Amino acid sequence: MHDVLIEKKVLFENDGLAKANRRSFREMGVFAINMVSGPGAGKTSIIEKSVPILKRSIKGVAVIEGDLETDLDSRRLARAGIPVRQITTGKTCHLDASMIKRTLPWVNAIEGLRLLIIENVGNMVCPAEYDLGEDVMVTVLSAAEGDDKPLKYPAIFSSSGVLIINKTDLAPYSDFDVVKARKNALSINPGLKVFETSCRTGSGIEEFSAYLAGLVRKER
Repeated sequence: MHDVLIEKKVLFENDGLAKANRRSFREMGVFAINMVSGPGAGKTSIIEKSVPILKRSIKGVAVIEGDLETDLDSRRLARAGIPVRQITTGKTCHLDASMIKRTLPWVNAIEGLRLLIIENVGNMVCPAEYDLGEDVMVTVLSAAEGDDKPLKYPAIFSSSGVLIINKTDLAPYSDFDVVKARKNALSINPGLKVFETSCRTGSGIEEFSAYLAGLVRKER
């Protein structure tokens, strides 16, 4: 019982900070997404492929990169010319609103920023409970995983507005059923906007990028 009360207090405090972050983003004119997935689903690759397309219509795009250890993904995005700020969480399996709050001066200093992509730590459990102040959560599920993941981890799919089924080029070589994955996800959250992508072939990246750009323009 004591542990439950502590957890509720932590989540309550996080929600308060998330609301403040959301207000700050709106005051800056920044649309923020929280990209979540299990490890290795391809979040960084999707960002890397999407940003050049997004920049055709949205000039200011930046990334907050969350990882347990190393700055490998941050350096990879920086080499692609994307402004990026690293958050190394150590043993913490997710980003939280206080971590994002500490990056706000960096976010505010980026001239003309319109879209902030927050790449969360690879985990399909904890990030579902921690609002960061984003406008929309984007879940990435890859064909290297199971098509039953939405049924096993319903909270993350319930919290999301967008689902990307990634690495579809691998589906013929695995037991992953794209149609079943989509059906399972929509059974959890009928309002999900679903995209099927492959960073290797480029399939679906243009469509996802166009949808995201549309969200940013609509919010503005």
